Amino acid sequence: MAIETVYILQTYVQGRGKSLKAEQQVGCKTAEEARRKAERLAPLRLGVVAFAATADVEMGDYDENPVILFKAGQLPPPWNED
Repeated sequence: MAIETVYILQTYVQGRGKSLKAEQQVGCKTAEEARRKAERLAPLRLGVVAFAATADVEMGDYDENPVILFKAGQLPPPWNED
């Protein structure tokens, strides 16, 4: 069981009606890379969140409480909760 920290960037665009549609997640090598990419994409997307999570990638088990590195714009739950 190899536990590691993964850094993920998730962006959202307009879906049907007023809903948000998640684009494909982007994996990043470092927290700083995820944050920089999120900051660059924030003006271009309705919502952006970069986060870090511990995971056993081989088993597909991810932490249920990721650490938010950056968020901006309109986001669905649980990202829009403060």
